[in-house]
Amino acid sequence: MPAASPPPPCTHLGSQCRAINVTIRVSSDLANPKAGDHEATWLFGHTQHITFRRLWRHEEDLFARATLHIPCRFLEEENGTARCKAHGFSGPAPAQSEPGPQPRRLGGDRFRLVQSGELAEQGLERPAAPKRRLAVLNANPCATAPCRTTDNQLGAACCRDLVIEIMCDRGWRRQELLIRSRKPPYLCKVKRDTDESLEAEIISACDYLDAEDRISCTLHGLRRPDGREAKPDLCRRWPKPTLEETLHRGCVFAKPQEPAAV
Repeated sequence: MPAASPPPPCTHLGSQCRAINVTIRVSSDLANPKAGDHEATWLFGHTQHITFRRLWRHEEDLFARATLHIPCRFLEEENGTARCKAHGFSGPAPAQSEPGPQPRRLGGDRFRLVQSGELAEQGLERPAAPKRRLAVLNANPCATAPCRTTDNQLGAACCRDLVIEIMCDRGWRRQELLIRSRKPPYLCKVKRDTDESLEAEIISACDYLDAEDRISCTLHGLRRPDGREAKPDLCRRWPKPTLEETLHRGCVFAKPQEPAAV
């Protein structure tokens, strides 16, 4: 088990106790505009604990400034007073940090999607069903799955947690420690694969989920004005478990555990 990272070099309680500002690589495939739009729409849907800000391009990459509303694991609070468990200083609790309104469902057939590298309002279409078609089973195996996210929320776990790439040069030591100090499991499994970025798992539910059942995807079956599927590509494929992939607890696609040898 890897050793816990040291605390960030803070000198006082402040906004960093509640949230941090980061740059996220939204897509690395703008050479393929269709794939880039799908990647960006998927990421920009996860608004529960992320405030998405300005989008910009650099070569074939799309980036966004964002605020991760995940508190520091060293923050301790009681009766309006806060204390840093790492450095010992205390004082009035920093102001709460919550994402502001970022609606992706605008009512009826209106949604906000990423189109050509920009977040834009679009009217979507539902193609008419063919008059004659073969009878097929169209049940969603995830609808009643007992899957759970790591914060123990039941249902639609794949739509509630995700892996993001946070731009953080190897020399940005304070920024890296601020990222690594976030409270698990809301931000965890931080690892460095390159000199320029960190990979992390974050819990932040998707706003394209139906407001009532919080499981069904409201983009399902809809098309953009240019005829493309509105639902991102990666959301239209069932998981394919591999040795490297860890599925959520209760996932219907997880292979049953082999009984222990006696």
